[in-house]
Amino acid sequence: MNPAVDESMLRESLAGLPLAEVRFSAETGSTNDDALRWLEGGAGDAALVVADRQTAGRGRLNRRWITQPGGALAFSLILHPTSAEMDVLTLFSPLAGLAVSDGLAACCGLNAEIKWPNDVLLGRRKVCGVLAETSWQADRLAGVVIGVGVNVAPSAVPPADALLFPATCVEDALGRPLDRWALLAAILRAAFSWRQKLGSAEFFQSWESRLAFKGEAVQVGTPDHVVQGTLIGIDPQGGLVLRTAAGKQEVITVGDVSLRPAEAS
Repeated sequence: MNPAVDESMLRESLAGLPLAEVRFSAETGSTNDDALRWLEGGAGDAALVVADRQTAGRGRLNRRWITQPGGALAFSLILHPTSAEMDVLTLFSPLAGLAVSDGLAACCGLNAEIKWPNDVLLGRRKVCGVLAETSWQADRLAGVVIGVGVNVAPSAVPPADALLFPATCVEDALGRPLDRWALLAAILRAAFSWRQKLGSAEFFQSWESRLAFKGEAVQVGTPDHVVQGTLIGIDPQGGLVLRTAAGKQEVITVGDVSLRPAEAS
C-alpha cells in the first residue's frame, strides 16, 4: 500500500482518541528507540510512534523483532506517569498485555491469554510481545515508553526454528484479513481505560483471570536459576507465584524470564 494512503487510514482510525501526537514511519529501526529520542526532545503524555516496517525492533532479553510491510502492528506509546502511578511503574508492562487482550476481543472476538508478565497468546501461541522502558534525566523520571508488537499477518511470524516459544498471528486465528489500524485503535482505547485502574483490584483480577498456564506445571528460567512448580497466580506486587514440588511458594519478580509448560523442557 502507498505509505501516504496507509498513514491517512491510520490517522482516521485513531481520530477521537486522547493522543497528544502521532508520528508514523513507513520504515524505522525501532519504534521504542524513536519514542525514547522523542521523549528526550519533549514528547507529551500519550504521544504515539507507529511504523509499518521495523528493521531492528527489540524485545525482552535483547531478542530482535523485525516486521515486514503490512504484516504487523509495531508501535510505542509515551506516557508521563502521575505521582500516583510512580508507585506502580512496573504495572505499565502488564497494562499493555491487558490492552492487547481487550483489543483482540473487541475488534476480533478473540479470547487471548497473558503469559506472565506480558506476552499475549492465542491458542497457546505468542501473538504479541511488550517491551516497557523508562527514561530518566538525572534522578527524575522523564517518562515511560511502552513498545508493543502484534503479529497480524502470516508474514510477521518468524520461522519455527528461530522461535523460543511457538508463535501465531491474528489473521490465522481469525481465518480472514484484518484492518490492523482498527485493532490498534481498540488496543489504545483499552490502554487508556486500564490506565485509570492501574494497580486496582480490578486490574489484578483481570490480569490473573487471563493468566496462561494457571494451575499447570511450568518451568521459569530466571537469570540466576530455573524454578519448576505449579503456577498459582499473581501476588499483590505483580510477582508470579509458583508452588514447588516441596510445597513451598516461590515468587518470581524479575521480568526477564522464560516461562513455559514443564513438559516443554
